[in-house]
Amino acid sequence: MLKSCADIFALIIAHLANLSFEQGRFPTKFKLAQVLPLLKKSRCGPVSTCQLQADFKYLSTIVKLIERLVLRLRPHLLSSGNFNPLQSAYRTGHSTETALLFVLDNIYKSIDSLQLTTVVCLDISAAFDTISHSTLLQRLCEEFVVAGMPSDWLRSYLSNRSYYVKLGSHSSPTVNCTFGVPQGSVLELILFAAYISPLSRVISSHGVGHHQYADDTQLFLAMRASTMQADLLKLEDVKSWFAKNDLLLNADKSEAMMIGTSFQLRSAATFSTVTVANSRLTVSS
Repeated sequence: MLKSCADIFALIIAHLANLSFEQGRFPTKFKLAQVLPLLKKSRCGPVSTCQLQADFKYLSTIVKLIERLVLRLRPHLLSSGNFNPLQSAYRTGHSTETALLFVLDNIYKSIDSLQLTTVVCLDISAAFDTISHSTLLQRLCEEFVVAGMPSDWLRSYLSNRSYYVKLGSHSSPTVNCTFGVPQGSVLELILFAAYISPLSRVISSHGVGHHQYADDTQLFLAMRASTMQADLLKLEDVKSWFAKNDLLLNADKSEAMMIGTSFQLRSAATFSTVTVANSRLTVSS
């Protein structure tokens, strides 16, 4: 309907968007989300627990139109020296393919230097759900110089949100949402990337190679087997950074893998587990 009557609705939506930006306020009526629980697996055994994932749907298409106007902030954020240059998601010219090439290039260089590479894939539990609004707004202001009206609008956009769960004809009571970036929104991904950008500086301060794609962080450490444990201890403050920023490192879903020549792998054969960021990880084959 919006598309077929664009000549009428465009003027109304433009007026609404201009009012929103002039006042630095996001319309309250657009802050309600409907959550649809979906099975992640089509079959569930009698013993295993069925896993669910949540599909957030905001009740107005107009919300995404207004969010796309705000997305004009993205070039400003990406051009900042404080945006993580090793974040491949949400950026033109940075894809899963370029991320893979970057990691492989570092591994090949380590092999040429007669060093083993330990690759650690860190997983964050419900990363998008636990974002602190106050920390995000402070980070946008101090590190990305987002102040004044844009800051007021984003504060209004994040605050006083609510949602309910709907399954078939049944709906739950409405619940306030005090943490997290709005899932399914246009701004969700770029706001998360800005929030997690400082982690790159923490890792780089130890001289550790790394790469990020959305909420996935890959660490790759070039080392010799004799110094492996000492080298891995460098990363203890990574877990502390996650904790201070309301993010929980999930050791159960994090993984470690060793890559090198057959000779290099034999020298590290005694390591069945490694300790990274105070988490013990089983080394995958």
